[in-house]
Formats: sequence, structure tokens, C-alpha cells
Amino acid sequence: MKMKNLLKKTVAAALAAGVCVSGILLVPSPSGSNLVLADEQVPSVYTNEPVSAAQASLRPIAVMMPTDKKAQPSYGIGNAKVLYEVMEEGDMSRQMAIIDDWQGLSQIGNIRSCRDYYISLATEWDPILVHFGGVVYMKDRISAPDINNLSGISEYGVGGDKPGAGAFFRTSNRKAPHNTYTSGEGITNACNSLGYSLSLRPEHYNASHFTFAQGVNTLEQYGNALPGNVVDLSNIFPYTKSSFTYNPQTGLYQKNIHGKAHTDGLTGQQLTFSNIIVQNTKWSKRDAKGYLAFQTIDSSSDGYYFTQGRGIHITWKKASDYSPTKYYDDNGNEIQINTGKTYIGIAQEGRSPLYS
Repeated sequence: MKMKNLLKKTVAAALAAGVCVSGILLVPSPSGSNLVLADEQVPSVYTNEPVSAAQASLRPIAVMMPTDKKAQPSYGIGNAKVLYEVMEEGDMSRQMAIIDDWQGLSQIGNIRSCRDYYISLATEWDPILVHFGGVVYMKDRISAPDINNLSGISEYGVGGDKPGAGAFFRTSNRKAPHNTYTSGEGITNACNSLGYSLSLRPEHYNASHFTFAQGVNTLEQYGNALPGNVVDLSNIFPYTKSSFTYNPQTGLYQKNIHGKAHTDGLTGQQLTFSNIIVQNTKWSKRDAKGYLAFQTIDSSSDGYYFTQGRGIHITWKKASDYSPTKYYDDNGNEIQINTGKTYIGIAQEGRSPLYS
């Protein structure tokens, strides 16, 4: 222990990822305040599960994935520690997968275009945004110097650069636009070529995300807890009819899409989550094409939290793009979520979940 502390003090001034001292690799801690041994185990900010410090210091990818029936299954989506689903034009939804352990994945996607509200949701994780184009409403934000993105075509659809376009590839087993993918190796090479940091950037990243429970939070402390064995989001996402069924044997929710198990194309396994958050969000329709806007920065909206077969009403706050979204119970206390993966459904205000 004394040797470890001495080693850390020796390099205290070198707060950069990948510092090597006497053959020992040191990386910034998840908070970015000091250096730790690369193989030291720390709690994941995404799941609270133990991961190496080297893994914890790696920037995640935020990859845009479709919900189209013809596009299922997506590859690598099972690695998403946080999975967002949000409506888009045409009364369909899209997904954004926050994946921290992406470097070893041989196939990620398929990959679709982005919308500006996804950028606001993504930035609190300081990710590398992976998408295949977008819309004109993204123009100013996607081209800002703080955003690191990879796009297979013009980054906001009608213009912009194509950063890292060489990292994408198409397969022959599906028709376009459902056959565009990337890989961990492709992302790494593209980021190195573009000068993107693969380590979390302390000038942007805030490590204070979820508050995790010590042990298991059954929500029994809430006398007015809602039933939550089945969480049905078909009123919120009428195309996908996303739903979750609680399995008491595993303590996890099994996700369905289009009335079937939602699986990962790499593993064939059904997606499971410890936590389900429904985030009611103010929204508007922008134009005749039906493009939407969501107010992802807010302090006056509510939602629901489901875990362990129960649910509660919550409120949420987000102060800025890089500020983590915080969730509170009706007593004003930050909710304590359970260890494991989290699904976040961004619901148009006025559309409510069904639960039983």
C-alpha cells in the first residue's frame, strides 16, 4: 500500500491518460482528480459494477441505432449500459446506445442519423458520437469544437464534414439504409486520425451521474409505490411498442420491441435492465416535415422510475448539456437506483406509460 501511494505521488502532476512510470500504467480516476493504477477496480459510473480504472477512464460511444422492424437486431446494443429511446418524425422512435466497452466489438450498428436533442442527451457522458448524418437543426451544435463525432455521410444531412467516414462499412445481408456498421477498431483508428481523445476529458466531463443504492433498492420504503411487473410504453412509442417484463429470479426487466424479445445481433441475447426511467419531456413540432424538438434542459418536469417490480413518480433536472440529469422522488431526495443497466425513455409530455 505504501509503495502504491508513493507511486501515485510521484506522478501526481502528470494528469494525462496512459502515463507509464517504471513500466506501470496509470490513468486518471473517474473523477479526474488523481491518478490510479490502470488495473485497479473502481465502480462504473454507468452501472456501479466494478471495472478497471483503464476502462473507467475511456470515453464511451453514443451510437445512433434504429428501431425499424427491418433493422432488427442491432449489433452491440447489448453492451449499452445506458439506452435512450426518443421519438422522431414520422411517429417513430430512435435509440442512442451509450457503450463504454466498445473497443473489442467487431460490428456495431446498424447506424442511423442523429437529431439535435440526442446531442444534448449524449454530452453529459462526454462520448464520441457515432451517427450516419443528421438534420439541418444539428448544424451549429454538431460542428462546435467540443463535439467529437464520427459520421459516414455529411454530418447534418444537408451539409457539414464527414469525420471518420472510413470507419463505416456496409453489409450485403440487408438493404440500405439498414446495413451500415462500424467496429471498435474502426472507431479507434478514426479517433486517432482525427485527434480525438479516447480518454474522458476533465474540462467537459462530470462524473456525478446516477446515485446507486447500497444493496438493493426494492422501493418498499415508498408506501405509495406503483405496480411495476410489466411496464408498457406503447402509448409513448406506438411504433415499437417497447415494453418490459420483470423477472423476479434475475431481478431484471426483459425488453421487448415490436411484440418480440429485443435482442443483440452479436449474442442473440435479450436486452435486460435493472432500471427503467420514463422522462416526461416538453416538446414541439418544428416544421411541416414533422421534425421534433425536445426540452432536455429543464427543472420542472416529471416522470417514473421502475425497478424490482415496483415504480414511483419522480421529477428530473438538467442544467446544461454537460450537466448530468438528476432524478428525484416526491420528497425531493435524489433516487437511488440499482446496480446494473438503465433504460431511459424520453416521453413526449402528454404520453404516459402503462404499468401493472
